[in-house]
Amino acid sequence: LQANFGQLFSAPEDMSDLRRVILDMAIRGFLSEAMQDDIPAKTTFEKLKLAEKDLVREKLLSRPKPFPAILKTDEPFPLPENWIWVRLGELAPEFQNGLSKRQGTSGDETIVLRLADVVNFEIYINAPRKILMTASERKKYCLHKGDILITRVNGSAEIVGSFIKCNIDNIAYCDHFIRLRFLPEYINPDYITLAAQSPFVRTQISSKFVTTAGQKTINQNHIGSLLLPIPPLHEQNRIIKKVEDLLLTCTEISNKQKKANKISELLASASVSALTGIAIEQEEEPMKAPKTELVAPVRLGTPPDVKAQAPLAAILARHNGEMSAKDLWQRFGGEIDAFYAQLKTEVAHGWLLEPAPAEMREKAAS
Repeated sequence: LQANFGQLFSAPEDMSDLRRVILDMAIRGFLSEAMQDDIPAKTTFEKLKLAEKDLVREKLLSRPKPFPAILKTDEPFPLPENWIWVRLGELAPEFQNGLSKRQGTSGDETIVLRLADVVNFEIYINAPRKILMTASERKKYCLHKGDILITRVNGSAEIVGSFIKCNIDNIAYCDHFIRLRFLPEYINPDYITLAAQSPFVRTQISSKFVTTAGQKTINQNHIGSLLLPIPPLHEQNRIIKKVEDLLLTCTEISNKQKKANKISELLASASVSALTGIAIEQEEEPMKAPKTELVAPVRLGTPPDVKAQAPLAAILARHNGEMSAKDLWQRFGGEIDAFYAQLKTEVAHGWLLEPAPAEMREKAAS
């Protein structure tokens, strides 16, 4: 992976693949090491179940719903020592759907979170919807910081089953969400949201979708039965920090690639301009996104002999005989000077047609 990194992750869109690799490695234990003072996850889980029983006995918690036992044959891959497999519903003592009513007749005015209030998996309430809620409803449905909301219904497969960490107190949530509330002394909610983004968990979630009238839905049983690999609590914290650092690096790489691609486009156009003798002026509008782009096409001429050193003609032959100078340079893979020299050579032999003047065209909608 390290030796071929440049080829595997050479474009900004490749970073989404790299992020998935990072998350997959994280939940398999490849990004962290065990420490001597780590308490085994099994021990912590047993303490969690005892704490649940105490809360039930004190009538501070409803009796948790049982989930199917995990058999050895259910385990999809081996885990590091002191990790365990757990069903998600066993980790969250409070696990329920949101408020279904749309209006209230008594109580206090309360903001109710809707799907429209979640943007890029973050909560942003710009136009709050409020309804009257009784004290008992507020106690049952109001969120606490650290709660996790799971989108229960949506037309997009990417949105359904997404995990959103709550960053606000004292607002309720509608029945488009399922809420999980953890005991943070036994499990870090941030590790749960991290694991939920991994390809392993997303595949489980997508296999449980039910589609009705164009809307995909998922229910409490589906979410509660998800298999999760759980490390010791302190190791969860180390994994979260490591993944945050790596994802930040991904963002930095992506930004550099976008900048490099823009420079590539300008240099490729300039090289064709130099070859044709036609000056190409570019108006600078740093504060405004251009609606057009410069296209310098390069077209195949007389096909070269198979023994000829004509890498650019060979690339064009595999792509219908025509390509923009920018794309051709990127596929060529050399420095701009080498590309320009090779371009002149192949034009001189007739393998490539004399480049026409650069064209301006409307940018495709992104």
